Parts: sequence; C-alpha cells; structure tokens
Amino acid sequence: TEEKSEPEQSAWVYLPDTCLSHVFCWLDDKDRVEAALVCKNWSRALSFGSLWRSRTITFCGQPSSPSFDESEFVRALWFTKKFSKYLRHLEVKLPNFYNTNATQNFLIIMRDLFSHLRKCNRRLEFLSIEHLGLDCPIWKSRSRAQFIRILAQFLKKMSKHLKYLNLKGARVSLEDGCKLLNCLSWLKCENSISKMNIEDFFHTRLHIHSSTLFHQTMSKFHNLVTLTVNYNCVSDELLDMLRKRSAHSLCTLNIKCHSDDPHQQLVSRTSRTNLVERAPKLSMNFSFEKVLKHDHLARILEAVMPIKSIVLRNGYVSNPAWIMMPTFTNLLPAYCHTLQRLTLELRNNEERLENELLQFILSCRRLLFVKVWAFLSVTFVEKLLQNRARGDCILTTIHQETIEEDRLLCGIYRKFKNLIDSELDYFAIACPLA
Repeated sequence: TEEKSEPEQSAWVYLPDTCLSHVFCWLDDKDRVEAALVCKNWSRALSFGSLWRSRTITFCGQPSSPSFDESEFVRALWFTKKFSKYLRHLEVKLPNFYNTNATQNFLIIMRDLFSHLRKCNRRLEFLSIEHLGLDCPIWKSRSRAQFIRILAQFLKKMSKHLKYLNLKGARVSLEDGCKLLNCLSWLKCENSISKMNIEDFFHTRLHIHSSTLFHQTMSKFHNLVTLTVNYNCVSDELLDMLRKRSAHSLCTLNIKCHSDDPHQQLVSRTSRTNLVERAPKLSMNFSFEKVLKHDHLARILEAVMPIKSIVLRNGYVSNPAWIMMPTFTNLLPAYCHTLQRLTLELRNNEERLENELLQFILSCRRLLFVKVWAFLSVTFVEKLLQNRARGDCILTTIHQETIEEDRLLCGIYRKFKNLIDSELDYFAIACPLA
C-alpha cells in the first residue's frame, strides 16, 4: 500500500516566537481571541508578556450611541486583568459622562480594576486617565470622594515604578489634587515620576500659584523631564524648585493659559532666566485660550525663554480688544530662532494680517509646522508656497483656511503640485465671508 503523504504545513507553523509576537501585536483583542483558536502554538504565543505590556480601556458612551460596543469594552477589561502582571502602560479613555449612573458604574469598574492591579502588578510605569471632570454636577459628592480615595491608594501602591502620570482634565480641588500628587512620594521624600501632565488638573479660577501646599507638593519631584501645567500654577517658587531639583533632567515645560484661570500674577524675569541657564536642554510650549490681548501676552512671554511652540486660540469668540498686529510685529519675533510650531485660530475679520504674519513666518528659520484658521486671503497661501519652493523657509506642514473660493486654491495646488505632493503635509480650505 502507498504510504499516505502528510499534508503540507503552512510556513506560519515554523515562524519563531519573536516573529509571531511581532505579528500578533498588531491585532485587536477580538482578532487575538480568534487567533488563539488556530493551533496550540499560536495559543501559547498569545500568552507572551510582550503582547500585554500596553493596554487601552475605552469606556463606552451612552448605550444608545451607534459607537457603543459593550463586548469590546468587556474584552479589553478582561485581558487587562488576565495579563495584569505584564502591564506597564495603562490608558483609560472616557466619554462625556451623561448621568450619575454612568459615573457610578465607572467608579465600580475602576475600584475593581485598581484592586486587582494592586495585588498582581509590580511593573506599571505609565498611567493616563484624561478628562475625569470631577467638578461636574453628575459626580455626586460621595462618588467623587470615593474615586479620589481609590485613585490615591492605587498611586501609593504604584509609586515605586510609575514614571509617567497623566491626569489632564481631572478638575479636583487644591487639597484633593495635592493629596493625589503626594501619594507618589508617600514612602520617601521624592519620587520616580519623570513625566507629568496636570493640565486642567485643578478646578478653574484657583490661584494655585500662591498656594504653599502646592509648592510643598511640587518640591518632592526631583527628576522631571516633562511637566505640563496651567499658567495659574506658575510662580517664582515653582520655577525656582524646577531649577534646584530638576534642571539636570528637565527637557519640556508645557504651559496652558486659559481666560477662566487666573493669569495676572507676575513671574520675575530673574526666576525665568535662572531656570533657562541651569536647564540647557529645556524647551517651552505655550498654549493660549482666549488670552490674546497684547499686554497680557507680553506679561507672560519673556524673550529669555526657549519657546518651541505657540498656540493662540480665540475659542470662537470675537473681542475688539484682541488686536494681533503688535503680537506679530513686536512680541513673537523674539522667538524666531527657537520656534518650530505655530498654531493660530483667530477671528480677525476686521484686521488684515497677511503681510505681518508672512514676514514673521519667514523670519523663523526653524519653523516646521504652521496651522492657521483665520481670515486670510488666498494670496497668503500662494506667497507662502512660493517662499517654500525657493527655500526661504523649511516648513513641512501647512494647514490653512482662507476667505476666498475653492477654485483659486485648486489653481495654487496645480501650480505647486510637485512640492506639495513630495515634501509637504498640506491642507487648505476656503471659508468665504458672509
């Protein structure tokens, strides 16, 4: 009798574990479940720790929403707990909570998850929970207090290895905020955190910059590489602490200034200069939301600061006092040697800025990114591309809104098609004035 030939096996069977792990890392949870059923080898490979070091849990919005998928959320939560011992990077994404039941459900789930991770995980380095919005009325006082307590307990447990903390948009009181941050150093006088985002972390309208409690809390951070705060936290005391404790490591300082937060405090040039001199790797990024008056900007921005990015947004509000011409001609040119990103969202329908803005952009020899949502003529776009084609600037990204017709933009695109297609991230739209 003829011997039965064995069926030819796929080359996938012989892939080494490192290759399988690399392939499987691109699969979502649903596909990983199905892949584990293919064969024993794949099922074993899907238990590799490298696949489960980073997890994102996205809480669903309203059950009636078209994007609602409870099974996806349940899978993400289940896998996070099953392979929790490998977890190093945890990101929790939140919807806009729509009622108190949603916040209560979130509280119950996070209590269970934090409790499990405290018992099983010793490696977590990255934690991000943005837009908690704990000042919203849908958070009952009791639920808010319970969540802050379980988060504090979790931060205490994880403080030994945690290097990145992002609690942007938590909106907590000064006392609760400092309590949470102090949990990162409760066993010793300092902590291991190197990157921290506490933008919109505190309630609005708080004068954090004058708080001794906040200064004492921040004094425990000794090796910060990146710090993101609101301008209402900035003071001579904070800058002096950064100079003394983190100058050797500090690379990025992100500051957001919003009209809802106090921003009238005076920060001396001496404290800014001392920090810059002691932190040679430092670059600063400023974002202004509805703070566009020239005298306000001039008080906050100092020529000595190595500013890499500036964002100016009007928040869809028109204010006659926001005259931008002096900002482009007198204030921003001080940063032409360091600025790399410029974002403008303005309602300048009664102020023409094309010439001044173009001159400023061309003076910035390191500027790579420009995004302008403003009332500018299509000629501005054409001149900017002409200068880029001649090599007068090194822009790689141009996002532009104009006030004229699309057909004019189409003509400009055809004229500079080779440059745009080969060298630029380019986007321009027309928004005619009514």
